[in-house]
Amino acid sequence: MNAPIDWLLEGEPYIQYQTRLNLLGQPEHHPQVIAARQAMLASLPVQNLVTELSNWPGTVISSHKSASQPFHKLTFLADLGFTARDPGMDVIIARILAHQSGEGPFQLPMNISIQYGGTGQDQWAWALCDAPLSLYALAKFGLQTDPAIKTATRHLAGLVTDNGWPCAVSKELGKFRGPGRKEDPCPFANLAMLKALSVMDDFRDSPACHTGAETLLNLWNASLTRHPYMFFMGTDFRKLKVPLVWYDLVHVLDVLSRFEWLKNDARLREMLGILTNKLDPRGQLTIESIWTAWKDWEFGQKKTPSRWLTLLAWRIITRLN
Repeated sequence: MNAPIDWLLEGEPYIQYQTRLNLLGQPEHHPQVIAARQAMLASLPVQNLVTELSNWPGTVISSHKSASQPFHKLTFLADLGFTARDPGMDVIIARILAHQSGEGPFQLPMNISIQYGGTGQDQWAWALCDAPLSLYALAKFGLQTDPAIKTATRHLAGLVTDNGWPCAVSKELGKFRGPGRKEDPCPFANLAMLKALSVMDDFRDSPACHTGAETLLNLWNASLTRHPYMFFMGTDFRKLKVPLVWYDLVHVLDVLSRFEWLKNDARLREMLGILTNKLDPRGQLTIESIWTAWKDWEFGQKKTPSRWLTLLAWRIITRLN
């Protein structure tokens, strides 16, 4: 079975753009790639997203899992292929860089109640379930070598332990941590950190990435018995869902497939098999669970195959084969 290229190229401009780059292998300077990119930048949904993020960081965080969180929308913008040179990005990036903690990671406004170990006050802080994603987006925008980004990367990468990244937060959040044993790795923190470091040339093949990848793959092997911090890899985990927001099959596959040295790992191939078995005879995929915050996008429905989901799946398949 081959990727349904013609069908993908009939989709929205951002799908056309990424299809040409990732599946057809056309370079950025190719006339058709340039045309698709210009159409993406001019499309109303994408422009609205940029406008919304120009008010970064938005409201105080209540749930990191919420698909409407600005930092999840920021990573989606990065995945579309936006760079720091695109219209409106200078405002967004400046507002992110304006709140860098003394430790290095970039902060967001949070409010952790006293009963959960916080102060109960609005404050600027970071956690390993948000800071790596902001870092990932900044690197994708082209700021990989910026000193501020390098400082944040070194600090976050340095938090890894023998069994991966734990539930870690900035000093402003006091004793707060997620619902689990302190010595356990946090599955989502590992996913987010691997995502960030996958686009950092100096860290992509680091011991930290090898440890984090092994953590996620070991959790997959023990998915029936190990659920640290209440992250499961069961039925809901295996439902096809985009954009890449939380801890699910497509997101984990997308991140792990970025590491060349994992291509032949049996555990990763098993996960890939679950994805490929869901392809219909035309090589297309249909969303199985939606984020309601994204209901107005083409992947915000379960009635017909989604081009964005199908594109991401074939990008994973291409990487691993």
